[in-house]
Amino acid sequence: MTHLRLALENILAPFTLSSADLLKVARAFHQEMLAGLMEQESSLKMLPSFLGLPDGQECGSFLALDFGGTNLRILKAELSGQGKFRISDRCSKPLTDPAGHYDYLSRQADGRELFDFIATLIGALVEPGITYTLGHTFSFPIRQTALNEGVLLHWTKEIETGGVVGQEINQLLRAALLRQGLDNVHPVALLNDTVGTLLAAAYGNPATDIGSICGTGHNTAYVEPSPRQTDQPMIVNMESGNFDKLPFTVFDDRLNAASEQPRIGRLEKMLSGRYLGELARQLAVELLEAGLLSESSDAPRLKTPGILGTEHLSFFLADQSADASEIRAVLDGLQLRRSTLADRQVFRALASAVVERSARLAAATYAGILLHIDPQLTRCHHIAVDGSLYEKTPGYATLIDQALSELFAAAPQKITTALSKDGSGIGAAIATAIASRNLGL
Repeated sequence: MTHLRLALENILAPFTLSSADLLKVARAFHQEMLAGLMEQESSLKMLPSFLGLPDGQECGSFLALDFGGTNLRILKAELSGQGKFRISDRCSKPLTDPAGHYDYLSRQADGRELFDFIATLIGALVEPGITYTLGHTFSFPIRQTALNEGVLLHWTKEIETGGVVGQEINQLLRAALLRQGLDNVHPVALLNDTVGTLLAAAYGNPATDIGSICGTGHNTAYVEPSPRQTDQPMIVNMESGNFDKLPFTVFDDRLNAASEQPRIGRLEKMLSGRYLGELARQLAVELLEAGLLSESSDAPRLKTPGILGTEHLSFFLADQSADASEIRAVLDGLQLRRSTLADRQVFRALASAVVERSARLAAATYAGILLHIDPQLTRCHHIAVDGSLYEKTPGYATLIDQALSELFAAAPQKITTALSKDGSGIGAAIATAIASRNLGL
């Protein structure tokens, strides 16, 4: 066995999670759920959404605002019942200008500027004299006191906009709409993107009881059968990216310590697309500095944090050619221009390890939820997942299914998973329909 192969096996061993490891994570996740539901100390926030499941017959035309990260989306959605819908109009715009003209997500920006920008974008889709009801998908931890009221607990995804934490989100939005002369737009629902994903899938599939985001960030919501706030089942936003009862490696700890918010988001930093490329880069640098890659003395760019993204890992995984030519092209861009086939195989192995661990951890948390809501798996469950990591990373969805099959013998018959594309936006429209019905609008 070569020194490189032995070093690679040793460095990747902590990233390999057995079925027993997954079950341990699932049980710990379940215990954190129970503590959070009882409002005891827990890494899971277990935030009420004040929304139950749709009945599939919600109808009408609604606006949906989807604020999930660096891009903002506005949709006009037409719901026609029986799980059917169409998008009649849409627009989107980045909150950080690639050319550097503006950045509403930096600590130099404030909430008024951010929400004025959002209101201006909404104004581009609406017509004067027509009244619109709007659902707002806001993909950050909010403490909700009602369907239309929620206070931002803290930013995630390295966002730092000032003057928003501790504020009621839709109040900031309503004030901005009025400043833009849009008094015909009425926000009536506020929800997390995981809640929206769950609602969108449940609109057509009543077996849906878990909604998850596996993209730039990570979070999951589920239908709690016995919430403390009501005697009816309610969707709960778990803020599961904050789960911290996990088998951390030294690389996870390094990444966490270097992040903007090292005290939160431990699962997200092991699982989400924002961080997987950086984890793989750190592993590669470890081998580089040990003199085990062919150009160990001449790869300064690889040592730059953030230079390797999850999109690169997808290239590595997709390239199954004999000479790994696609991987070579990526490495050329990282100034590893004379990479050997062994080098390229190493990068493929690093990508495979961090991606597989990500998918298996996601599956373990879903298993933790199922242990809570249906431990004997007496009924069917559908898990709706949105996000670029799940949609675009080769083999990711299959890895989740395989892990669930390891944990539940009846999984192929009782547990299904599927992409819920644009679920957070459609879910906001469905939440608006439910809110409008409840308000008699």
